[in-house]
Amino acid sequence: MSLFSLISEQSENKKKQFAVLLDPDDLTINQLDEIIPISEKAGVDYFFIGGSLITKNNFEKIAGHIKTHCNIPLIIFPGSVFQVTSHADAILFLSLISGRNPEYLIGQHVQAAPHVANSNLEVIPTGYMLIESGGYTTALYMSSSMPIPSDKPEIATATAMAGEMMGQKIIYLDGGSGAKYPVPREIISSVKEKVSCPVIVGGGLRTEKDIKNACSAGADVIVTGNVIEKDPSLISSFAETIHSF
Repeated sequence: MSLFSLISEQSENKKKQFAVLLDPDDLTINQLDEIIPISEKAGVDYFFIGGSLITKNNFEKIAGHIKTHCNIPLIIFPGSVFQVTSHADAILFLSLISGRNPEYLIGQHVQAAPHVANSNLEVIPTGYMLIESGGYTTALYMSSSMPIPSDKPEIATATAMAGEMMGQKIIYLDGGSGAKYPVPREIISSVKEKVSCPVIVGGGLRTEKDIKNACSAGADVIVTGNVIEKDPSLISSFAETIHSF
């Protein structure tokens, strides 16, 4: 079964899924060796790998170590054309549909397409939407785009609907790395009500309360990153909370 089929099937069956986002710039092999067994024991569904800005030349190394040491599916969450590796199982082929910067709507994709085609990665077209999160995040700076206002669920919903109509198979609502607060539940619930595809939510999810709010609002896949890097022990409690829905 393809990973997209798995995500979709779980979504249709109302089973919440948990993805741990790993930024190669912020991780060492020793940290990975702590995170991986905790994640396996907790039943983490996916590892996402990527970042808005990669300054260290260890993307391949980190991805290869993950695939060698565990069976958790590895999905690329790319911040640029350079974040492609055959060590992963799939790639979220992100189109920044919330912005108006053509580089992140199609430009980067044209450059990446030949590399992705040669990698044998499963390609999952994903409508990526940045939601205003109380701060100027790395994703906003690097993409040179304005986020959707957090108090405008109607704009977010129309954007997600347009993305699905244009062929995006997943909608990803993100506050961005370093978000001060998570995507509002009003936006999540409004988007989920109007699209039929799976909805991923990440950014600013730091507590079990944040995660419960996102799950109850309709998120199909919950993504946490920064908070896990600081305290890997949270993986177990987050996984239990997500999978209990």
